[in-house]
Amino acid sequence: MTAHTHPDRDIDAVGLLCPLPVLKARKALLDMPVGAVLRLVASDPAAIIDVPHFCVEAGHTFLSAEDVGDTQVYLIQRG
Repeated sequence: MTAHTHPDRDIDAVGLLCPLPVLKARKALLDMPVGAVLRLVASDPAAIIDVPHFCVEAGHTFLSAEDVGDTQVYLIQRG
């Protein structure tokens, strides 16, 4: 992980298909202060494309993506 080893909020989107992981992240980020970090865990293979694209479009910072078993862990900083 990056320097943000303790994210401010976690979202479990395992088993959800596009666009649900991004929609859950969007909703969570709206309730978070600027600079806070969201940890999103997803299993949808499309998320590796959708999450960074969402960050660019919404003005958030895509910090990292990491494979953990059958899931991917994304860290997003609220913009």
